[in-house]
Amino acid sequence: MESIQPILQSVHQASVQTRQLTDEQKQHLLLDIAKNIDDHIDVIVGENSKDLARMDDGDPKKDRLLLNPARLKDIAQSVRDVAQLEDPTGKLLYTHVAENGLKIERITAPMGVVGVIYESRPNVTIDVVALCLRAGNAVILRGGSDAEASNKILVNLVHQALSKNGLFTEMIQLLPTDRKFVKELLEADKYVDIIIPRGSQTLINFVRDNSRVPTIETGAGVCHTFVDSYADLYKAAQIVINAKTHRPSVCNALDTIIIHSKIAEKFIPLLKEGFASFDVEIFADESSYPIFLSNGFSHLQHAGDESFGMEYLSQKCSVKVVSDIEEALAHIRKYSSKHSEAIVSENNEHIVKFLNEVDAAAVYANASTRFTDGGVFGLGAEIGISTQKLHARGPFALEKLTTEKWIIHGNGQIR
Repeated sequence: MESIQPILQSVHQASVQTRQLTDEQKQHLLLDIAKNIDDHIDVIVGENSKDLARMDDGDPKKDRLLLNPARLKDIAQSVRDVAQLEDPTGKLLYTHVAENGLKIERITAPMGVVGVIYESRPNVTIDVVALCLRAGNAVILRGGSDAEASNKILVNLVHQALSKNGLFTEMIQLLPTDRKFVKELLEADKYVDIIIPRGSQTLINFVRDNSRVPTIETGAGVCHTFVDSYADLYKAAQIVINAKTHRPSVCNALDTIIIHSKIAEKFIPLLKEGFASFDVEIFADESSYPIFLSNGFSHLQHAGDESFGMEYLSQKCSVKVVSDIEEALAHIRKYSSKHSEAIVSENNEHIVKFLNEVDAAAVYANASTRFTDGGVFGLGAEIGISTQKLHARGPFALEKLTTEKWIIHGNGQIR
């Protein structure tokens, strides 16, 4: 294949039909997609195993790539959840009658064609398809070569559902994984209305620097948890262990623990058993290193400047000891990717200060950052977590896959 322009054209043309789908049609289509996933779990797992076999066991992305029966059932249920969400299109946002009798309205409308570039996350294929179809959008998917077999079978099952419902399969298209086509996609402003990159910071930077199509970033997560001097230390330990060890390869996992100096010697030993269970490698600053060492922590390293502001995506984390909340806030300002940040404290004044001053898409008090997720937030699913401030911030879900349109009714008025 020399060019993907025929694919881009076909999706653009099919988006006309996508825009015309009724609420009922969208619901039936998504329920058929969910059923296809449930009915073909063994086939999907088989194709996914081909991708897994090509990836090194030590690669932290391997967990992201895995599709097992439990995860596939969750994916199918997520599609059903999206089907039950209110149709985000055609909502009346504003109405005004001018002096000359013009009736002016502002309504929500589909984006059109959504392009998504993503890596090693075949579940994203279905999340994107479900959300975009529910919002009346056609989709161009460009997954990574790591998940090629998985993405192909999933899109094939989506196409079967489209055909069953008498719809153009071209409204959902998976591009070849050849990297030469990425730039062509990014320059296709005639056919694509928005590009959403989901993956590494390198991928996001490349899309931002090279796209002629408007872009919404779903940024990398460099997530901190500040354990205040007023924290319930047992509660804090459970939160930190969960945020670090429960699926560390995802963007809302904990990367840096910030500990108040007054409680460091009491708090750090509470992490030992939980961290040991998952062989967590710790990069400790000058103040915390002796405490970890004296408590017999394995996999202990001295932290360097490069240890902070790092999205580890594995069982690794850095530790910073601070003298007060101001120093904690300053550290977060310097190193945060503005994804998810947390404080553990029983001091309401400190909690309010932290929630107000931290500039991030999601800010937590006394809870794990692992909850930053469209499904958890009641949005059904998400395309990613947006760390920018225009159009979408936080879980980029159904309502943000629409734009606005002005509708004006007249009766011969001229100006």
